[in-house]
Amino acid sequence: MASPDLVTSIPANIPDTQRIDLKVRSYAGHVHVESTDHPGTDNNLFYWFFESQTCDPGVAVPDQQELISRTPLLIWLNGGPGASSLLGLFLENGPLAIGDDAAGTVSVRPTSWNQEAHVIFWDQPVGSGYSYSEAGEYVHDEETLATMFREGLQKFFSLHPEYARCPLYVCGESYAGKYVPAIALEIDRHNGQLPEEQRIDLKGISVGNGWIKPELSVRVMIDYAYATGFIGIGQKESLDRSYEDFRTALADKDMDAAYRLGNGIVDTTLAYGGNFDVYDVRSWTDLPMGPLTAYLNSEAVKKSLHVSPDVPWQSADDKGPVTEALIRDNMADASGMYATIIEKGYKTLLYTGNFDTACGYQSTEEILDGLMQQKGDWRNAPRLIWKYAQGNPKGFVRSLGNLTQVSIPDSGHEVPAYQPEICREMLYNWLFERPFPGHVPGQLFKPRNGGGPRKS
Repeated sequence: MASPDLVTSIPANIPDTQRIDLKVRSYAGHVHVESTDHPGTDNNLFYWFFESQTCDPGVAVPDQQELISRTPLLIWLNGGPGASSLLGLFLENGPLAIGDDAAGTVSVRPTSWNQEAHVIFWDQPVGSGYSYSEAGEYVHDEETLATMFREGLQKFFSLHPEYARCPLYVCGESYAGKYVPAIALEIDRHNGQLPEEQRIDLKGISVGNGWIKPELSVRVMIDYAYATGFIGIGQKESLDRSYEDFRTALADKDMDAAYRLGNGIVDTTLAYGGNFDVYDVRSWTDLPMGPLTAYLNSEAVKKSLHVSPDVPWQSADDKGPVTEALIRDNMADASGMYATIIEKGYKTLLYTGNFDTACGYQSTEEILDGLMQQKGDWRNAPRLIWKYAQGNPKGFVRSLGNLTQVSIPDSGHEVPAYQPEICREMLYNWLFERPFPGHVPGQLFKPRNGGGPRKS
């Protein structure tokens, strides 16, 4: 008997004149988590799951359970706050892509992350994407968000126990730099209360261009805009004075004022620079959503995904009720959660596109340097130039123990969209412990008995 959340095909465009048959097992719908603030009502979290292409949808699950169970399961979360993770699905790393034409033509993406892993895209917290609260509530902190998500994940595993023993990795980008570690630590906490056979097999986390420490990210943005010529020295001095007010508000824990001042600094910096794209300093516009809103709000799509016709799909980036409810969380420093995850031994990947001014390389670099101060070998750990067989670098990779950091050239904020092949290869190298081919400068040649150089 087919699962009630099974998805076999979806409209290939907004008018629903054609269909795309999904070539893997796919499930979509809502899990219902009872509200603690409004007993008797549910918070409804939307998910869309795609099985790995290494599995055969024509073979019964029991006949390939061992393969299914050893395949990694990736959770993907977009940020915002308020952004739907279906943005990631259709614009970044999912098996489907939507065109920028008026019909919203959907096609198959060859660089999907589910080529060798199961991937599940979640709209969370409530108020994002198709996820909603029957009582109209929103989450105000990471603890509530993480608990609600973990309960929802367990309900998904109850529906699909065949995936409950998969190695789990919590992945995301941008504001998910706060969601991802909070959810991972909640899973870890809850695992400690369960017998081993009931635990979620959490293995690690991956975050791209994470919004982690606002005090640092805002300063770095000013410096980056100045270094790239988008603001002059007088404008920088004015922004630096505003930045001191922002820091004072953070120190006083006046998060409402800090949020207002921080956004003011961002808006002023962009205005001084002719409104360049904060997510890609090379551009004047962010990645286009195209007709995605119209597509996901069509009745045919909702029917295919088991979503009620009266549930709207909505997505916002740092505005709207989801954001307003998380203002205090927005301005908080989340770097301590990463320290705990690293200390607990979970695999941790932080990667950045180097043209992002909002949550770019320098802030991630300085956060990790601060976290790893007690491990002096991190700063001096070899930084490998990961290269094509012949030609330019794909990225710059540093690893120590369970921590890996990758900087990816020629990419903005949404690395899977700007560098899809490289980003997926990076992810799989990390997941499956494959090598990053390249070299470490200064280690190409080693002295031989005090004599001339030789190739190592």
